[in-house]
Amino acid sequence: MTGNSVIQTEQLTDKSPEKIRRMFDSIAPWYDFLNHFFSLGIDRRWRRTMVKRLLNETSLEGSILDVCCGTGDLTLEFMKQTKNREFYGIDFSQEMINIGLRKIKTYQNNEIPIRFMVGDALNLPFESNRFSIVAVAFGLRNVGDTERGLSEMLRVCKPNGTIAVLEFSMPKQPIFSTVYRFYFRFVLPYIGQFLARNQDNAYSYLPESVLTFDEPEELVQRLQLLGVTDIQTQPLTFGIATLIWGRKKQ
Repeated sequence: MTGNSVIQTEQLTDKSPEKIRRMFDSIAPWYDFLNHFFSLGIDRRWRRTMVKRLLNETSLEGSILDVCCGTGDLTLEFMKQTKNREFYGIDFSQEMINIGLRKIKTYQNNEIPIRFMVGDALNLPFESNRFSIVAVAFGLRNVGDTERGLSEMLRVCKPNGTIAVLEFSMPKQPIFSTVYRFYFRFVLPYIGQFLARNQDNAYSYLPESVLTFDEPEELVQRLQLLGVTDIQTQPLTFGIATLIWGRKKQ
């Protein structure tokens, strides 16, 4: 890698709070459409699988927290699959939260308690041992300090509660991996930037953030060092995404 390439990569993967907030605010109107478009709608199935798995694996009742919730798709999926709980979603981007707030109006008649708010994943505004499930889907790689983000998720999780991460990963099959990397580096950025024009090159940042983020095995090691037990992993769609979950010690 040349010196210029190193500088370009560092610029693309800049995770300063100002850039992350500005970038996601700017692409918020296109965010849901492009997520579903680029994944051929499979991202919906990934979230459904995540929620079903976590609800089956978690014995505790109580509130559920969606960290880096974006426009609230994971929060709403939890709401669809379980009742008699409180649901919280927190994200750095006000514009993403605004879209989430518009989505939940559809469910107001059901009196389901959903609370979306703007906040920092590195300093969650909740007391310790609050939630039975603390989950993040496709957002942990955008947090400036991965270990601190996971530590905060663990702090607000109840003892014996579940902490979970759903994130993109690199397929292991060589031919599929090569095609996937080409698509991620050269197709997705151009289409994304053309449709959702923004000054931060968000659709170049997003694939670069995936390619430079921890592999699932590294995330498992981080969780083990933090004291998470009974950790399990589930590759999804040939390893394009990976679900990782475990239990907070009692």
